[in-house]
Amino acid sequence: MSDNILEMRGITKEFPGVKALDNVNFAVERGSIHALVGENGAGKSTLMNVLSGWYPYGSYSGDIVYEGEVCKFSKIKDSEEKGIVIIHQELALVPYMSIGENMFLGNEQGKKYAINWDKTHAEATKYLKVVGLTESSKTLIKDIGVGKQQMVEIAKALAKNARLMILDEPTSSLNEEDSQALLDLLLEFKKQGMTSIIISHKINEVSYVADDITILRDGKTIETLHKGVDDISEDRIIRGMVGREMDDRFPKRHGVKIGEVALDVKHWNVYHPIYTEKKVIDDVSFHVRKGEVVGFSGLMGAGRTELAMSIFGRSYGTEISGTVEIHGKEVKLHSPRQAIDAGLAYVTEDRKGSGLILSNPISVNTTLANLKGVSKRGVINRDKELAVAEEYRKKLNTKTPSVRQNVGNLSGGNQQKVLLAKWMYADPDILILDEPTRGIDVGAKYEIYCIINDLVAAGKSVIMISSELPEVLGMSDRIYVLNEGRIVGEFEAKDASQEKIMACILSTDPAKGEKEKEQ
Repeated sequence: MSDNILEMRGITKEFPGVKALDNVNFAVERGSIHALVGENGAGKSTLMNVLSGWYPYGSYSGDIVYEGEVCKFSKIKDSEEKGIVIIHQELALVPYMSIGENMFLGNEQGKKYAINWDKTHAEATKYLKVVGLTESSKTLIKDIGVGKQQMVEIAKALAKNARLMILDEPTSSLNEEDSQALLDLLLEFKKQGMTSIIISHKINEVSYVADDITILRDGKTIETLHKGVDDISEDRIIRGMVGREMDDRFPKRHGVKIGEVALDVKHWNVYHPIYTEKKVIDDVSFHVRKGEVVGFSGLMGAGRTELAMSIFGRSYGTEISGTVEIHGKEVKLHSPRQAIDAGLAYVTEDRKGSGLILSNPISVNTTLANLKGVSKRGVINRDKELAVAEEYRKKLNTKTPSVRQNVGNLSGGNQQKVLLAKWMYADPDILILDEPTRGIDVGAKYEIYCIINDLVAAGKSVIMISSELPEVLGMSDRIYVLNEGRIVGEFEAKDASQEKIMACILSTDPAKGEKEKEQ
């Protein structure tokens, strides 16, 4: 008989117009790594928010049995006192506070009105060593990379005496090296008796690290697969998630004619907005043709987002120089408004922070970039706004009971569709898509890929920035490789491979990348 540290029995959770969880049953064996997978909106994060007390007892039906005891958590602090700690996808760290301060924020060391800073930093240093970080506990969070920030979150959880750790998309913002380090750390914790629940859309990582895999679909438990007993191949997991076979994860493009150059960027240079002596983009030149998908690949920090934002109305950087030509004519884009008017769109990687207004309805978000399309003499026609939003809801197959629904209530994949709708309604000629499928499931990814194909079929030009090499290879006609702010490689899709791209990415010598390009 298995020794379960956790059982969730008959959990049902409803929001206005939506049943997010429908009689879900979920059991986790002590000392195991249990993956929770499913499409966006399947109910994974909702289930974990019920477990952690984010949704308090009484707001759902069913039972949480932890360590053999029925628990009725009214707040997160209640679950943490039992040793259940959740690490959300959006890191909850304060940039201008130190690592040690962040680790014990809300869990201060010392007396009620007197923090013991010596104990704070001593304890922080102890847990930092456990997760493999050598930074001083007095280092500011803003001065360490995202991968290390994720490790600080884990150290913070350990400092709360976690016995069951929940990680929601822990590698969504990490490069491959940092992702591997985090997964290996979870395996090491497992050897020490720690129990972990991991939510992830990266099926290869799930197969690598998980002992058991529970699949949710449409708020229901579909099945639980066990390593060593069941088939836990990527294809098998995906079939359970989407309810069908997915023979090809990247839809084919047919009949798309690549035309003349739509965007031509020459000798582009950008300096850091705060550390103004630091050159972030160094003499970058590239072009994109009409009807073409051009991929940009590179490690985190290579400068891809900085390049995109600086072109889009100088939204990033200082001392920017170089030229931008759209349809053969040089343009001066000194603001996002000028960029939009010139036919350029930038779909940000940070949909929650700077892409969407989460507290506003889908209808409002859909028309944000083209308010003149739904207004007259500065007055918005709300009926037309609703009609436009409904048109794009149908076109993009956005799952929502109504376009009056606040965007913050949607799943990640559906939020991404609203973000795309916002820019599609602006009718740009050139779209820059920055990590367009980050944090969304394989089914929603496929739908986003289909939208990209429809855009280029209509004669649009697409720049796609992605940290996922299979995505870059599967969707691009041409690929640029960026490293340390320079383009170090360019490949036609037929000549590209993961090995060639990684050879360029890992090289700090731009000339070496040029040799790869010639081969």
